[in-house]
Amino acid sequence: MRLDERGKQCPLPVIDTKKALERCHAGEVVEVVVDNEIAVQNLRKMADHKGLKSSYEKAGDREFQVRITAGAAGPEKTDGAGSGNGIGPDDGIVSGTGIGPDDGVGSGMGTGSDAGDTRDAQDTVCQPDCRRKGMVVVLSSNLMGQGDGTLGKLLMKGFVYALTEQDSLPETVLLYNSGAYLSCEGSDNVEDLKNLEAQGVEILTCGTCLNHYGLADKLKVGSVTNMYEIVERMTGARLLVRP
Repeated sequence: MRLDERGKQCPLPVIDTKKALERCHAGEVVEVVVDNEIAVQNLRKMADHKGLKSSYEKAGDREFQVRITAGAAGPEKTDGAGSGNGIGPDDGIVSGTGIGPDDGVGSGMGTGSDAGDTRDAQDTVCQPDCRRKGMVVVLSSNLMGQGDGTLGKLLMKGFVYALTEQDSLPETVLLYNSGAYLSCEGSDNVEDLKNLEAQGVEILTCGTCLNHYGLADKLKVGSVTNMYEIVERMTGARLLVRP
């Protein structure tokens, strides 16, 4: 299998490769073409974390070919694809997760069927509950880290997207201060937050912050909360994740 990931921002090459490996049989090789050495290092680190054999070669000034061999255990869900162990300036895209594949996994609600549906019950698709009990993600800024604002916005976009791709999702995402912008009209994070909400993750945005930034009528995902509830969720959390 060959993936062309040139021009894609972190963490997309890692996530796309992880998905491809999950579809592969043991011994099958996934060849990933990327255009920078940071992507090479992140892909090989993901392979190492999963115990998979990897190699790479430079095919041109901006072309690298990374080969990863699917493991003998077959498709395996792990938390290593984007666990914040990347190298270089992309480090920390999904920092603080450290989640095992069995954490917080419960039984979900099966999708309903129409009266005229002729499918057998065994064909009904179920959505498992992948939330980790007591895990709370705190987004207190619309930027990730300190330094260049454009980079900070890009990193935050990558973080929220990568969060949707984790094997274990948070129970709650709290947004306050300028983090309130992330759940409002005009944010390129809204669809990813809606994705999380569709999987049962509670998205809560500080009402005082929405009012302060003039965003009270622009909330596009989740619901409004208050400082008492924010403190209650944070103090009761088993794991707080802060990008």
